[in-house]
Amino acid sequence: MKGRVLAVCTSEDKGEKKRDIGQGLLIADHGLEGDAHAGSWHRQVSLLSLSSINKMRKMGLEIGFGDFAENLAVEGLDVGLLPVGTRLRVGAEAELEITQIGKECHMGCAIRRQVGDCVMPREGVFARVLQGGPVRAGDLIEVKGA
Repeated sequence: MKGRVLAVCTSEDKGEKKRDIGQGLLIADHGLEGDAHAGSWHRQVSLLSLSSINKMRKMGLEIGFGDFAENLAVEGLDVGLLPVGTRLRVGAEAELEITQIGKECHMGCAIRRQVGDCVMPREGVFARVLQGGPVRAGDLIEVKGA
């Protein structure tokens, strides 16, 4: 299964929307360089599929990449359906391993307050970086296996 990276997003502080920077560097056992969520833990990088983002757009939200605090927005691959342990190749060098599907929503999430729902707790996934490398919008993302 293959897809494509649509956006590479980062934020300086936790609890805020991320902004699309177009490209970045994934660092082994750390995460996306410069991102507030990077570090030595199991949720180094977050991913969300375009299909999940579009569900919220259909509810009337004007949502941009990074608004769910995802690091990588992807299309053509429904990451929320992949099991924990799945390995993903991102771009030419980087490799991720899915460590968690969904998470508890932040209290007071602006999206949940506005429409009463949010897809990230159910369909967003988290991964650790097994092998680092550059990542940019347009890069291929593919399932390598579990």
